[in-house]
Amino acid sequence: MEQILLILESVEFRDLVDIAIVTTLFYSISFMFRGTQAVALFRGIALVVIGLISVAALFRLEALSWLLANSLTALVIAIPVIFQPEIRRVLERLGRGAFLGMRLAPQALRVSVIDEICAASEKLSDRRHGALIVLQRNSSLQEYIRTGIQLDSVVTADLLATLFWPRTELHDGAAIIDNTGRIASASSVLPITASRNLPNPNLGTRHRAAVGISEVGDALCVIVSEETGKISVTNGGRMILDLDAQRLRLILSAYYGPAEETVLSLRSRMRELADDLRLRVQTRSRRQAQS
Repeated sequence: MEQILLILESVEFRDLVDIAIVTTLFYSISFMFRGTQAVALFRGIALVVIGLISVAALFRLEALSWLLANSLTALVIAIPVIFQPEIRRVLERLGRGAFLGMRLAPQALRVSVIDEICAASEKLSDRRHGALIVLQRNSSLQEYIRTGIQLDSVVTADLLATLFWPRTELHDGAAIIDNTGRIASASSVLPITASRNLPNPNLGTRHRAAVGISEVGDALCVIVSEETGKISVTNGGRMILDLDAQRLRLILSAYYGPAEETVLSLRSRMRELADDLRLRVQTRSRRQAQS
């Protein structure tokens, strides 16, 4: 106890600042990589290394200890190679200003956009017409907007339902709503996720593209399944399945609607995590009750 008190007495203000910076750095890194394949890969590497170190120390295996000691340096060099796609993705997001913030449309307009998306999703779900609707937040989506047909149109449920009518030329691809609250493009091509941690391994290309666009930035994506008519939402590389119009409105309002500014602080990011966890628990409870 006395040693602890001595340590606390020797702590200076700059030490607290140093600890806070390191903690924030580690939290930011974990936040940027959450929901990606890198998390599972890093966990596997850590378990293997810790397991080998424990065995070598427990049984005093000199050869294994020497091998581990000389391999750690090589492992540190190999980490950027192993996690190259994830590191590149984070640097690209930084380069686009994804963490610096971008002003969105006024709140009243965003509420109207949410209403129109929910109405369109309900129509498309009833008709079992597949749809992919992307909502831009802080991250720039210009490179994906350029892959589609430029529109610059007001968001209406009828227009969205028409865009995804199977017999139209623009139904295959994504409709992207930019930060001004207008439909910037239709039939846009989105990146396909390489993650294997999907809630359902049988999900098709449309759902994988929705996860992919949410991994490269902070965009929201609404999906309507062509096979089942079910509505889903992706955010931050995670997917929430089997939504109705009411729950879709709740999620979009939580992530897109309420704030006038979209510069996400640490508190708002923690709130996002808590809201997502609560929705996951509710979804799991509903599935258990149905089964």
